[in-house]
Amino acid sequence: MSDSQKFNYSLFRRVMAMVKPYKKTFYLTAALTIVLAPLAVLRPKLVETMVDDYIFAGDVKGMTILACIIVGILILEVVLRYFFLFWADWLGQVTIRDLRVRVFNHVTGLNLNYFDKTPIGQSTTRTINDIEAINTVFSEGSITILADLMTLSAVLFIMFYTSWKLTLVVLVVFPLLIWGSYMFKESVRKSYEKVRNHIATMNAFLQERISGMRIVQIFNAEAREAEKFRQINHDYTSANLRAIFAYAVFFPVVDIISALSLGLMVWYGARGVLSEEVTIGMLVAFPLYITMLYRPIRMLADKFNTLQMGLIAAERVFKLLENKDKVQNTGTLAPERLRGDVEFDDVYFSYSDDLAGDAILKGVSFEIKSGDTLAIVGSTGSGKTTIISLLNRFYEIQKGQIRIDGQDLREYDVFALRRRIAVVLQDVFLFSGTVLENITLRDPDISEEQVIAAAKMIGAHQFIQKLPGGYHYQVMERGATLSMGQRQLISFVRALVFNPDILILDEATSSIDPETESVIQHAIETLIAKRTSIIIAHRLSTIRHATNILVLEKGEVKEFGSHDVLVELEEGKYRELYEKQFLQVSEA
Repeated sequence: MSDSQKFNYSLFRRVMAMVKPYKKTFYLTAALTIVLAPLAVLRPKLVETMVDDYIFAGDVKGMTILACIIVGILILEVVLRYFFLFWADWLGQVTIRDLRVRVFNHVTGLNLNYFDKTPIGQSTTRTINDIEAINTVFSEGSITILADLMTLSAVLFIMFYTSWKLTLVVLVVFPLLIWGSYMFKESVRKSYEKVRNHIATMNAFLQERISGMRIVQIFNAEAREAEKFRQINHDYTSANLRAIFAYAVFFPVVDIISALSLGLMVWYGARGVLSEEVTIGMLVAFPLYITMLYRPIRMLADKFNTLQMGLIAAERVFKLLENKDKVQNTGTLAPERLRGDVEFDDVYFSYSDDLAGDAILKGVSFEIKSGDTLAIVGSTGSGKTTIISLLNRFYEIQKGQIRIDGQDLREYDVFALRRRIAVVLQDVFLFSGTVLENITLRDPDISEEQVIAAAKMIGAHQFIQKLPGGYHYQVMERGATLSMGQRQLISFVRALVFNPDILILDEATSSIDPETESVIQHAIETLIAKRTSIIIAHRLSTIRHATNILVLEKGEVKEFGSHDVLVELEEGKYRELYEKQFLQVSEA
C-alpha cells in the first residue's frame, strides 16, 4: 500500500491540533454530533409507535400529541444541525485563516535560495489551493464523518432493537455496498491526487507565461505556448473527468443496492406481518431507517476521500513550513544608524554549499570606509550581484567573515540591518498601487511631504507631477505603464526617502537612454553624497569618480584601487575593459 493510500494518523493529529485556539467551539461541535445521532433515529421510532399504538387503536388525541412531539423534535434537530454545520465550517475557515497568515509570513522570511529553485506558481498553490483543501478536513471531513458514523451506529442499534431478523435481511446486500464504496474511494483518490498535481503545474505555467507575456509576443510564441497550455489543461480536465465518472457510477449503484435492500425488507416484512412477527409500524419505519442508513454510507466514501486529500494538502503545506532554508536571525545589534564601514574578509560562497566545484566567490577581501564609494566591475557571472546579496544577508556565506562597523554581520538583527541598507536594482519592481505607495511601501512613518522633498532632491518631482493624479497615479502591475527611466527614478526616490546609511546601486543605469541618464546621474550623485555606496556598473564612465574600484573575475578579486591607479596598470584587467569601452565610444 502506498503512502498516499494509508491514513496518516500523526498528520491528522497535527492538523486537528490547529484548532487548539478554538477548542471550545470544537468540543461543542463534537458534542452536537452525539446529540444529533439519537435525535435523527428517534423520529422513525415515534412514527412506528404512532402507527402501532395510536392509528390502529383509533386514539386521535394520542396521535395528535405524538405528531406534535415529532414536529418539535424535527424543529430541534433542524436548529441543532444548523449550529453543527455552521460551527464546523467556521472552524475550518478560522483555522485556514491563521494557517494562511502563518504560511505567508514563513514564505516571506525564506532565504532567496528557495525562490531561486521553486516556481512561484508552486508557492501560490501551497498558499491558496492546498490551504483551502485543508479547510475540507473540518467542513467535510473529520467532524462530519464523526457525525455520520454516530448516526449509522444509532440507526443500526435501533434497527436491531426493533427487529433483528428484519435488520439482517436488510443488510444482506451490505457487502456489495462496502465493496462499491471502497472501489469508489480508490478511484476518486487517484483522480484527486492527479488533479492536485496538475493544478500546481497549471498555476506555475500561467504565472510564468503571464509575467513573461512581452517575451512571448516579441518572439511570436503565442501559438506554441497555447499548445502547451492546451495539453496541461487537457490533463487537468481528464483528471477531473475521471473523478466525475466515478461519482456518476457510484451514486446510481448505491441507489440500486438501496432499492434491493428495500425490496428484501418489503418481501420479508410482508411475510412477517402475516405471521405477526413484524408490525405495520415496523414496516412503515424501516424504509426510513434504510434511507438514513444508506445516505451517510454513500457520502462517507466521498468524505473520506476529501479528508485524505485534505491531509495530502496539509502534508505539502507542513513541508513548506518545515523548510528551514532561511537566514537565522540570532543577532541582537539594532543600531539607529550605521557609520557605514564595510569589510569582506576572505569570503567564500556557493549557492549549492559545494565550495570545491561551484564556488561563486573565492576568498574575496576588500574594505570600504564610511562615506566612500566602491565600484564593482567584472564580466557576467563574476559575482558582483552576489556580493550585495550577501551584504543584505539574503544568503549565508560558507567561509570567511563580513563586517559592518567592525561587527560581524551575523551579530546584527536582520531587519534592523536591512532597514539601514537600500538597494536600487537594474530591474525595478513596482507593485500595483499608487506612486506614493510604491515609494513608501506603505510605511506609515513616511509622510507625503517627505516623499515630495526626496523626489525634488532626486529630480523626479517634475515627471511625477505630470502623471494623471501625480503621486496618487495608479501604477499597473510591475509598473507596465511607466518607462524604464521613470521606474528607475521612482526606485531612487524610494531609496532616498528611507535615508539609508549604505546604498547599493546594481547596474542602475544599464538600461537607461542617454537623455534620461543625465537625470539618473544627478540622482545617483544626490543619493551617494555623504553615505557609503556600492555601485555595480557596466558603463565605466559612470564610476570614474568612485573612491575605489573592485575588479572581479570568476569570483576572485583581480584588482582594487582608484580609477587613476588601475588605468595606469599596463596589463590590468580594468585598463583593458576601460580601453575597450573608450574605443567603442570613439568609433561610434
